[in-house]
Amino acid sequence: MKVIILYVIAMVFVVNGYSQQMGTKKYKRVPILSVSVYYPDGTPVDSAFVLVYDDKHNFIGEGGYTTKELFGGILIMNDSLITRLGKYYLEVSKKGYKTVEKEAIYEDKMANEMPIITLEPVMDNPNFRFCKIDICDRDAIYGLFEEEHPDMVVNFAAESHVDRSIENPEVFLNTNILGTAVLMDACRKYGIKRYHQVSTDEVYGDLPLDRPDLFFTEETPIHTSSPYSSSKAGADLLVLAYYRTYGLPVTISRCSNNYGPYHFPEKLIPLMIANALNDKPLPVYGKGENVRDWLYVEDHCRAIDLIIHKGRVGEVYNVGGHNEMTNIDIVKIICKELGKPESLITYVADRKGHDMRYAIDPTKIHNELGWLPETKFADGIKKTIKWYLENREWWETIISGEYQNYYEKMYGNR
Repeated sequence: MKVIILYVIAMVFVVNGYSQQMGTKKYKRVPILSVSVYYPDGTPVDSAFVLVYDDKHNFIGEGGYTTKELFGGILIMNDSLITRLGKYYLEVSKKGYKTVEKEAIYEDKMANEMPIITLEPVMDNPNFRFCKIDICDRDAIYGLFEEEHPDMVVNFAAESHVDRSIENPEVFLNTNILGTAVLMDACRKYGIKRYHQVSTDEVYGDLPLDRPDLFFTEETPIHTSSPYSSSKAGADLLVLAYYRTYGLPVTISRCSNNYGPYHFPEKLIPLMIANALNDKPLPVYGKGENVRDWLYVEDHCRAIDLIIHKGRVGEVYNVGGHNEMTNIDIVKIICKELGKPESLITYVADRKGHDMRYAIDPTKIHNELGWLPETKFADGIKKTIKWYLENREWWETIISGEYQNYYEKMYGNR
């Protein structure tokens, strides 16, 4: 069986047979600085020991330098000469160097490089293929279907951060709605056994904090609060319309908040982990009283696997973790696990239209498919923190580029 899995805008995975779980691995960071060091006679220096400083002269790290490419923001300077390179300073431990020839390469590599770095453990798998394609590019999508003729399509591809949708709704409408239409048109044209749409509980709006007895079911009316949730709701309606109008074999899953490895650092849990590790302020919206139902990513993937193989065509399945927590409690747990003071917590102006509580009733998927979440939050958060501690290169690469500008825009003046 051949399955196409789409994730974010630019990621298309083609998996022959059954998808495999990616292992944890240390990744080499993309080069953001390239330097050449020479002896006074002009001979290139092949190795040195380097110390790294930021533009405020804060120590960043140290390491061996054995090639002309330095990874992770490393800068070099002579013992007697401090050299500025871009936004960093660098120090070389040996004396006698004539100069540091600099090449300004400080770029945001996130969009171009991170998919490859994340997928490195499976890139050589003969049953796997990665294609960088915009799902709104009809010709490219049709070309992929022409080559692969997939049996199933699982659409994870979406702009997904509410804050970004408030700043730029158009991107969300294009990717989440028009991109979904392109995929389903390809399914109609080339034939498919199952198209699965990965959606969100945010299409239901929110629940009051004083009614803990209320939960979202598949029958809860759609009542969106943000451009993001509206774009996902629009896509869901389109998927069901393609089922009714064209007979396309579809299913939809609406999940609660995911967490776990490879979570993009703009989201609450990885953002708090990264900031806490760097002793930076932990920005919490409003009073931090908003409640979310947290679902460990592996539990979510198990649910999707069951739905695409055993779920009824034309049906919606809610996938929830039964792990309701307030945002402020999440942040305090992270501080405790990392041994960081709660004084790092900084309350900032609340998000526009901020939903108060999400809570999913997963009775349907349990009764029909036998699914229940296996990971308790207390266990999942420890596994997540451990992963981020062991894979700092992965997320530090992301936050070192353009993301810094976005972060400052989101939280700098709140």
